[in-house]
Amino acid sequence: MTLLRLFQPALIPGLLQTPEYIRSILSRHDLGEDVLNRTISARIERQQALYDSTKELHFVITEPVLRWRIVSSTKMAEQVDRLVSLSRLPNIDIRIVPLSARQQDIANHAFVIRDDRMVSVETVHAEVVVTDPRDVALYVHKFERFASMALSGDAMRSMLEGIRNELLHEQETG
Repeated sequence: MTLLRLFQPALIPGLLQTPEYIRSILSRHDLGEDVLNRTISARIERQQALYDSTKELHFVITEPVLRWRIVSSTKMAEQVDRLVSLSRLPNIDIRIVPLSARQQDIANHAFVIRDDRMVSVETVHAEVVVTDPRDVALYVHKFERFASMALSGDAMRSMLEGIRNELLHEQETG
Protein backbone atom coordinates (compact mmCIF):
# COMPACT_ATOMS: atom_id res chain seq x y z
CA MET A 1 0.00 0.00 0.00
CA THR A 2 1.29 3.44 -0.91
CA LEU A 3 -1.87 5.54 -0.40
CA LEU A 4 -4.13 5.27 2.63
CA ARG A 5 -7.23 7.44 3.06
CA LEU A 6 -9.07 7.17 6.36
CA PHE A 7 -12.39 8.78 7.28
CA GLN A 8 -13.25 8.80 10.97
CA PRO A 9 -16.45 10.34 12.43
CA ALA A 10 -16.21 8.73 15.89
CA LEU A 11 -12.63 8.52 17.24
CA ILE A 12 -9.13 9.79 16.63
CA PRO A 13 -7.73 7.36 14.01
CA GLY A 14 -5.61 4.64 15.63
CA LEU A 15 -2.44 5.66 13.80
CA LEU A 16 -2.75 9.16 15.31
CA GLN A 17 -3.72 8.22 18.88
CA THR A 18 -1.60 8.95 21.95
CA PRO A 19 -0.91 6.02 24.33
CA GLU A 20 -3.39 7.44 26.87
CA TYR A 21 -6.11 7.71 24.25
CA ILE A 22 -5.43 4.14 23.10
CA ARG A 23 -5.61 2.88 26.70
CA SER A 24 -8.89 4.68 27.31
CA ILE A 25 -10.49 3.22 24.16
CA LEU A 26 -9.26 -0.32 24.79
CA SER A 27 -10.12 -0.21 28.51
CA ARG A 28 -13.78 -0.10 27.53
CA HIS A 29 -13.43 -3.70 26.37
CA ASP A 30 -13.11 -6.61 28.73
CA LEU A 31 -9.37 -7.23 28.24
CA GLY A 32 -6.99 -8.43 30.90
CA GLU A 33 -4.16 -6.08 31.88
CA ASP A 34 -1.55 -8.17 30.04
CA VAL A 35 -3.58 -8.28 26.81
CA LEU A 36 -4.34 -4.57 27.16
CA ASN A 37 -0.65 -3.67 27.51
CA ARG A 38 0.38 -5.88 24.57
CA THR A 39 -2.36 -4.43 22.38
CA ILE A 40 -1.34 -0.86 23.27
CA SER A 41 2.30 -1.68 22.47
CA ALA A 42 1.32 -3.20 19.13
CA ARG A 43 -0.73 -0.15 18.19
CA ILE A 44 2.10 2.20 19.09
CA GLU A 45 4.54 0.08 17.08
CA ARG A 46 2.18 0.21 14.10
CA GLN A 47 2.41 4.02 14.23
CA GLN A 48 5.92 3.76 12.76
CA ALA A 49 4.12 3.71 9.40
CA LEU A 50 3.55 7.45 9.89
CA TYR A 51 7.26 8.07 9.33
CA ASP A 52 7.56 5.97 6.17
CA SER A 53 7.98 8.59 3.44
CA THR A 54 7.05 6.04 0.75
CA LYS A 55 3.48 6.05 2.09
CA GLU A 56 0.96 8.83 1.65
CA LEU A 57 -1.53 9.02 4.52
CA HIS A 58 -4.69 11.15 4.34
CA PHE A 59 -7.02 11.49 7.31
CA VAL A 60 -10.41 13.20 7.44
CA ILE A 61 -11.81 13.56 10.96
CA THR A 62 -15.07 15.22 12.01
CA GLU A 63 -14.90 17.97 14.64
CA PRO A 64 -16.99 16.13 17.29
CA VAL A 65 -14.17 13.55 17.51
CA LEU A 66 -11.96 16.32 18.94
CA ARG A 67 -14.52 17.43 21.48
CA TRP A 68 -15.58 14.10 22.99
CA ARG A 69 -13.90 13.56 26.35
CA ILE A 70 -12.47 10.11 25.71
CA VAL A 71 -9.68 11.07 28.12
CA SER A 72 -9.29 13.98 30.55
CA SER A 73 -9.20 17.53 29.17
CA THR A 74 -5.43 17.69 29.69
CA LYS A 75 -4.84 14.36 27.93
CA MET A 76 -7.22 15.38 25.15
CA ALA A 77 -5.20 18.60 24.71
CA GLU A 78 -2.08 16.40 24.35
CA GLN A 79 -3.91 14.33 21.74
CA VAL A 80 -4.80 17.49 19.81
CA ASP A 81 -1.15 18.63 20.02
CA ARG A 82 -0.11 15.29 18.51
CA LEU A 83 -2.41 15.92 15.55
CA VAL A 84 -0.84 19.35 15.01
CA SER A 85 2.67 17.86 15.10
CA LEU A 86 1.85 14.97 12.77
CA SER A 87 0.11 17.30 10.32
CA ARG A 88 3.48 18.89 9.61
CA LEU A 89 4.98 15.66 8.25
CA PRO A 90 5.27 15.85 4.44
CA ASN A 91 3.54 12.51 3.77
CA ILE A 92 0.57 13.16 6.08
CA ASP A 93 -2.56 15.18 5.32
CA ILE A 94 -4.92 15.66 8.25
CA ARG A 95 -8.21 17.44 7.63
CA ILE A 96 -11.00 18.34 10.03
CA VAL A 97 -14.62 18.69 8.95
CA PRO A 98 -15.92 21.57 11.08
CA LEU A 99 -19.37 21.42 12.62
CA SER A 100 -20.10 24.73 10.89
CA ALA A 101 -19.59 23.26 7.40
CA ARG A 102 -22.78 22.65 5.45
CA GLN A 103 -22.95 18.88 5.14
CA GLN A 104 -23.39 17.34 1.71
CA ASP A 105 -23.11 13.77 2.96
CA ILE A 106 -23.74 11.68 6.08
CA ALA A 107 -20.84 10.57 8.29
CA ASN A 108 -22.26 7.06 8.72
CA HIS A 109 -19.16 5.16 9.81
CA ALA A 110 -15.40 4.99 9.65
CA PHE A 111 -13.69 3.54 6.60
CA VAL A 112 -10.20 3.10 5.20
CA ILE A 113 -9.35 3.16 1.48
CA ARG A 114 -6.13 1.43 0.47
CA ASP A 115 -4.73 2.36 -2.97
CA ASP A 116 -8.21 2.70 -4.50
CA ARG A 117 -8.36 -1.12 -4.52
CA MET A 118 -9.85 -2.02 -1.16
CA VAL A 119 -12.02 -0.41 1.50
CA SER A 120 -12.33 -1.57 5.10
CA VAL A 121 -15.58 -0.47 6.75
CA GLU A 122 -15.75 -0.53 10.53
CA THR A 123 -19.05 -1.54 12.06
CA VAL A 124 -19.96 -2.20 15.68
CA HIS A 125 -19.44 -5.94 15.39
CA ALA A 126 -17.20 -6.51 12.37
CA GLU A 127 -15.01 -5.11 9.65
CA VAL A 128 -16.39 -5.35 6.12
CA VAL A 129 -13.92 -5.50 3.23
CA VAL A 130 -15.02 -4.02 -0.10
CA THR A 131 -13.08 -4.77 -3.30
CA ASP A 132 -15.54 -4.32 -6.17
CA PRO A 133 -14.18 -1.30 -8.12
CA ARG A 134 -17.63 0.34 -8.35
CA ASP A 135 -18.12 0.08 -4.57
CA VAL A 136 -14.59 1.28 -3.86
CA ALA A 137 -15.30 4.29 -6.10
CA LEU A 138 -18.32 5.17 -3.93
CA TYR A 139 -16.08 5.38 -0.87
CA VAL A 140 -13.42 7.36 -2.75
CA HIS A 141 -16.12 9.84 -3.77
CA LYS A 142 -17.45 10.05 -0.21
CA PHE A 143 -13.93 10.62 1.15
CA GLU A 144 -13.25 13.34 -1.43
CA ARG A 145 -16.51 15.13 -0.63
CA PHE A 146 -15.70 15.26 3.08
CA ALA A 147 -12.07 16.23 2.36
CA SER A 148 -13.22 19.09 0.13
CA MET A 149 -15.26 20.70 2.93
CA ALA A 150 -12.66 20.03 5.63
CA LEU A 151 -10.05 22.42 6.96
CA SER A 152 -6.42 21.60 6.21
CA GLY A 153 -2.97 23.11 6.69
CA ASP A 154 -2.74 26.28 8.75
CA ALA A 155 -6.53 26.72 8.98
CA MET A 156 -6.85 23.20 10.43
CA ARG A 157 -3.95 23.78 12.84
CA SER A 158 -5.50 27.07 13.96
CA MET A 159 -8.78 25.27 14.67
CA LEU A 160 -6.92 22.56 16.62
CA GLU A 161 -5.05 25.16 18.67
CA GLY A 162 -8.37 26.80 19.56
CA ILE A 163 -9.81 23.46 20.67
CA ARG A 164 -6.65 22.69 22.66
CA ASN A 165 -6.91 26.07 24.40
CA GLU A 166 -10.57 25.38 25.27
CA LEU A 167 -9.57 22.01 26.73
CA LEU A 168 -6.77 23.51 28.81
CA HIS A 169 -9.04 26.33 30.01
CA GLU A 170 -11.64 23.75 31.00
CA GLN A 171 -8.99 21.89 33.01
CA GLU A 172 -7.87 25.11 34.73
CA THR A 173 -11.38 26.17 35.70
CA GLY A 174 -12.81 22.67 36.35
